[in-house]
Amino acid sequence: MGNFNRYLITAALPYANGPVHIGHLAGCYLPADIYVRYLRAKKADVKFICGSDEHGVPITIKAMKENVTPQDVVDRYHKIIGDSFAAMGISFDIFARTSAPIHHTTASDFFLKMYNDGLFEEKESEQYFDPEKQVFLADRYIVGTCPKCGNDKAYGDQCERCGTSLSPDELINPHSALSNAVPVKKATKHWYMPLQNYEPWLKEWLLEGHKDWKNNVYGQCKSWLDSGLQSRAMTRDSNWGIKVPLPDAEGKVLYVWFDAPIGYISATKELTPDWADYWCKDDTKLVHFIGKDNIVFHCIIFPAMLKAHGGFVLPENVPANEFLNIEGEKVSTSRNWAVWIHDYIKDFPDQQDVLRYVLCSTAPETKDNDFTWKDFQTRNNSELVNNLGNFVNRTMVLTHKLCGGKVPRFHEEVADDTDREMLAAFQTAKDSVEASLEAYRFREAQAGMMDLSDQGNKYMQKKEPWILAKVMEKIKAGTPVDGYTEVDLPALQMKIDNCLHVCLQLMANLAILTHPFLPFTSRKICHLLKVVDRMLEWENAGSTKLVNVGYSLREPELLFKKIEDDMIAAQVEKLHAGLVKPAAEAAAAPAAAEKPAAPAKAEIQYDDFAKLDLRVGTIIQAEKVEKADKLLKLLVDIGTEQRTVVSGIAMHFNPADIIGKQVTLVANLAPRKMRGIESQGMILMAEDNGKLIFVNPAETVAPGSGVS
Repeated sequence: MGNFNRYLITAALPYANGPVHIGHLAGCYLPADIYVRYLRAKKADVKFICGSDEHGVPITIKAMKENVTPQDVVDRYHKIIGDSFAAMGISFDIFARTSAPIHHTTASDFFLKMYNDGLFEEKESEQYFDPEKQVFLADRYIVGTCPKCGNDKAYGDQCERCGTSLSPDELINPHSALSNAVPVKKATKHWYMPLQNYEPWLKEWLLEGHKDWKNNVYGQCKSWLDSGLQSRAMTRDSNWGIKVPLPDAEGKVLYVWFDAPIGYISATKELTPDWADYWCKDDTKLVHFIGKDNIVFHCIIFPAMLKAHGGFVLPENVPANEFLNIEGEKVSTSRNWAVWIHDYIKDFPDQQDVLRYVLCSTAPETKDNDFTWKDFQTRNNSELVNNLGNFVNRTMVLTHKLCGGKVPRFHEEVADDTDREMLAAFQTAKDSVEASLEAYRFREAQAGMMDLSDQGNKYMQKKEPWILAKVMEKIKAGTPVDGYTEVDLPALQMKIDNCLHVCLQLMANLAILTHPFLPFTSRKICHLLKVVDRMLEWENAGSTKLVNVGYSLREPELLFKKIEDDMIAAQVEKLHAGLVKPAAEAAAAPAAAEKPAAPAKAEIQYDDFAKLDLRVGTIIQAEKVEKADKLLKLLVDIGTEQRTVVSGIAMHFNPADIIGKQVTLVANLAPRKMRGIESQGMILMAEDNGKLIFVNPAETVAPGSGVS
């Protein structure tokens, strides 16, 4: 666990403008909870911090749409989100609010310290302004027609129909979402943090000091730093948020991404008077759990803020996950393509651990992954019911049937290598799970726990205590049994005792090892064994003496229930029935259906196609080409070498988001100079209604693999 005396674990503050869905859980809250439960089991001094992010444009847009105040919105969703987390066993020490007075004070003081130290630049710029409402407009408050797909409901930052990233200048016929007026540009003053001043320090601290971070995190950070940082406004024009604490800042608030991470600090202040021990002492290990869309804020901007302010510890790790898709499609809250946690709790009461298990099993730790209801059913029925649940139930039933419901003795005189190997496997499993947890490999850790349960099933199947019991019954009844007589009865009972003693000790070990992942199931096992919570301390894992001989056990109860096909069909139907199709998309649908396919090109011979050298490559760097809005400069690993490729996809992709993506490269295309950069190949793309999609293999393959 390293040389740390305390642990400060944070999970990204969710926006209080809607409920939380399974993508949120898989992204950061579940892995954070697993890690914290493990640390607590090790008796570490740990604080688990989270809260709702109650400022920013999404809140005010939600309020505007519902014709209520922003405070009404955050009050409602703070409770819904908090209740959902609690129901799923996400064990925060505090779930705070950025609208709380303690946070306003903390964030204002933080800003003032930097301001008084001369760390901000004051700049005047022109921004869009609503002449009717007399307010400045964030990009999301500007609506117009998308220049790419014709959607007339596109926002000033993105078209939600085709996914294109936009700026208000690119919209056709832009208008204010507040009044429908045509926005005008007006000068406004803001305070900027010159992030470029922190580049040398960030490169040393992050790129040199944290090469052990996950590849997706490190790669995205390197891309940002290699592209060069620029000054970033830390204030906004708005009436909702933390007011800029300066006399000449009327109508201005702190930028939400300045105030939100400070929420970790204010929440810790609210939690404990010893908050400074966790934030200001060098022997604290600070770990941020986030999704990949928050990497730049937690790995570059917030550390730069902490460094500039001074006196705070910096994150030791930021194990960000990628995105979780649902049934092959990206989660979309606006289209209601999501599995909401509060809905799951209603539909599957007392089955929180099933969802925890499935989300951990399919966690997008290194790449985007997919949740399907069919996989959910299969994992429950095949792995939880038939593996873990089956082992625990068989152990309990057989103990009651063959040993009077009490923990039998272990008899060394009849023990064999199979017994001893099974007992030794407890410590091996503990070491394996622990190593994986320490490395933030939660899928691997959970699989290690389940492997011990699988070994238990195989051990019991090999020992067959029920067969030995039948042999004993026949001998007692006077029925001849080959190789056995009455003199063998004590030895046969001792063998049964040994098997069930080992299984009960294994069951107790499973209670400890499952607790970080399946806390509700862990406590059910403890209930069956009639043991206290203290047994769940990590130091007890691996022990072969967790349940005492002669101790009476409770009657068997099933840990998991089989999920039937009709339940899954109902969830799939619910998902599709709730899908909201944007008005622009619905209007465009008939035209799209009538749109003729692209005309076929002239026929070629096989030999023509064979001239192409198509290879799978992995994007390892991506950056915008200076003074070229449409071009990205990519560095693509094709196994034997790394190629520089200039591609006209900048309007469709954020450079940081495509690092690690696999692509198909035309590797023998003659080099061509574009904007002074020699492009050594061409990336194959598919176009779907204006949206560009990488042509890549269905499964990850080694860079350089040929395509034929």
